[in-house]
Amino acid sequence: MTEFRKPKTAAPYAHSKRTVSGMMRDVLLALVPVTLALTWLFGSGVLLNVIVAAGSCVAFEALVLRLRGQDVEPRIKDCSALVTGLLLALCLPPTVPFWIPVIGSLFAIVLAKHVYGGLGYNLFNPAMVGFAVLLVSFPAWLGYWPPPALNGLDDGGLSFTETLRIFATGEMPVDAVSRATPLDAIKSGLGNMLTMPELKAGELFDGFGPRGWVWVNLAALCGGIWLLVRKVISWRIPLGVVAGLALPALFAMTGDSAVNPSPWLQLMSGGTMLGVFFIATDPVSSAATPKGQIIYGIGIGLLTWIIRTWGAYPDGFAFAVLLMNLCVPLIDRYTAVRIYGHR
Repeated sequence: MTEFRKPKTAAPYAHSKRTVSGMMRDVLLALVPVTLALTWLFGSGVLLNVIVAAGSCVAFEALVLRLRGQDVEPRIKDCSALVTGLLLALCLPPTVPFWIPVIGSLFAIVLAKHVYGGLGYNLFNPAMVGFAVLLVSFPAWLGYWPPPALNGLDDGGLSFTETLRIFATGEMPVDAVSRATPLDAIKSGLGNMLTMPELKAGELFDGFGPRGWVWVNLAALCGGIWLLVRKVISWRIPLGVVAGLALPALFAMTGDSAVNPSPWLQLMSGGTMLGVFFIATDPVSSAATPKGQIIYGIGIGLLTWIIRTWGAYPDGFAFAVLLMNLCVPLIDRYTAVRIYGHR
């Protein structure tokens, strides 16, 4: 299968001279702020997901490499499996049983990565494949998050022992508090004929936007800026995603602000900034040409807005990324830089 297609490198930008492992370590470092923000707001379940998902991805990577007869140590040391596990974990609610991140890691590493030939050959973003499989297969587990604790270090009203019991057994205490995210609330509220001013007056929102989630997205934004400064990612894809999501939201809000969320709400809800800087910019599954990166980013943002507005899922970023992954070969083909003297 793999001989028909030349693999992409993990450094698709011509100016980058870093090794794969060096860039992956920069990504891991950039993910620290958003990991800390999620842990502070939603409790220790976030760290449990990180430990299990990252460990599972590395273990599945080593197992498949061994079965394929390849050297395990250099592939593990490039940290790509670790990054996949961390991204998958940060997309999961902190009150899921341990088998949820394990199953997601299995599909991310084995199905999305090694079935296509391994790093450089995968068509789809591995973390988003794992998350999409979980979202479709276990919607009840992935649909609710504990309320954010703005005073910090609160497991949504649960003790660490209760969080650990949920993680180990999947048994939710009767007094556990879980609720819809702001995106869920907007989706269901508008469906029930509520208006945006009425929804924003609820407990899931405050003067800054979606309660707690603004800080998560600002933390991811800080990490994304670090990656831009380090030239690990290009500015084109993040700019394209933001434009593709914010501009339709602005036009819709201008037409009727009572039933259309503002661009600020769209960008600061859920893990949007995590997706903008860390998921859409995956160097293997994203577009490689300068024009193609802008088109690819705009497509992700626009599809995310369409799914959030009319689709069945309240967020839709993962599905938008996977749909645009399918378009990458076509985008790269028609946006390739023409060499002088060649047609």
